[in-house]
Amino acid sequence: MPSGAFMRSSKSLLILAIVVCLASVASPGADSPAPPILPRQFAGWQIQGAPHPSKDAAAADPTHAALLKEYGFTDFESAIYKSDDGRTLKIRAARFTDASGAFGAYSFYLQPEMAREEIGDRGASLDRRVLFYRGHILVEAVFSQLSVMSAAGLRELAGVLPRPSGNAGSLPPILAFLPHHGYAANTEKYAEGPLALVAVGSPLPADLVDFSASPEVALGQYSTAGGEATLMLIEYPTPALAAEHLRRIDAAHHAPQPQAGVAAIETVGPFFDKRSGPIVAIAAGALSQRDAQTLLGAVNYDASVTWNENTYFDKKNNIANLLVNVIILCVIVGALALAAGIAFGGARVLLRRVFPGPVFGRPDQTEFISLHLADTAAEGPAGRPSGTGESSNGS
Repeated sequence: MPSGAFMRSSKSLLILAIVVCLASVASPGADSPAPPILPRQFAGWQIQGAPHPSKDAAAADPTHAALLKEYGFTDFESAIYKSDDGRTLKIRAARFTDASGAFGAYSFYLQPEMAREEIGDRGASLDRRVLFYRGHILVEAVFSQLSVMSAAGLRELAGVLPRPSGNAGSLPPILAFLPHHGYAANTEKYAEGPLALVAVGSPLPADLVDFSASPEVALGQYSTAGGEATLMLIEYPTPALAAEHLRRIDAAHHAPQPQAGVAAIETVGPFFDKRSGPIVAIAAGALSQRDAQTLLGAVNYDASVTWNENTYFDKKNNIANLLVNVIILCVIVGALALAAGIAFGGARVLLRRVFPGPVFGRPDQTEFISLHLADTAAEGPAGRPSGTGESSNGS
């Protein structure tokens, strides 16, 4: 192959290799299968048989399958474990798209009579049943018999559960605005859609909350001087949307009777509301105006910058990893080019030695064109040396 054609072919292969490498590194590519939820063993518990996975929400809860889908249910696993002393443990684990869905489902199943447990991100127990969530996974554990190490074993289980990547492990910011004073334990609820809103006992109907505007809803029960009250926080994407929806809520609240196109509000006792930034706060229940003002006054929005989109800042998707792979590719291609050049040059030298001649080699003395410019400048116009001439006196 001529040397020019070889170089053009090498450049084309180099460019093609760089383009393919950049495309494979920069693009996220097809999603890899999700890892199994439950381990084979943990803290002395050995799995019996194989876990039972399912992508059907009805396998996790036939009664509330649609509600789980609203929270972002993705898949489910159940398994039975056995300890060395013969005790059994039944584990049911549901995975969601993010931690918000797992917390929402946890708050839905949480009962006020449950005791708080330091398991996972949040946990609670009642008799032999333990409920907790870790990241985007909700776990229900039922022991055949409790022991002093039962909670420690579940903490070890929580530590080996798969974790979500990026910001999928962050809880919704609206939860931070629920006041702590007067809060009744285990009454915090979170809703992402109309089904959850009805299930958690919202004082507002779903059409007034308007989930088409992508709000997030948090509720809690509080003790006041007048009795129990429900505090509902609705966070909209912008303060303008919150102001618009507050006007709709006030119009429906003060309407003497249900009007066409305006939903009626079913509340228990007086109803009070206010807006703080993008948050609409609703206080409902048997409480006085003073108690309502005190409860609503504890809700104050403090603007902060929050990034809640997936940044894909993991091992596969970040600019630093891209640059490292580009450098590695350049080193590999450079090494291949160097090896190819050495091989090509060595082959020519070897062929020249074996087959000397005009095909694979050149003669030792190669003729070339010479202009002899120095010799021409030293001679005169008629070929005489420039230093000689005739006398001008005619003698």
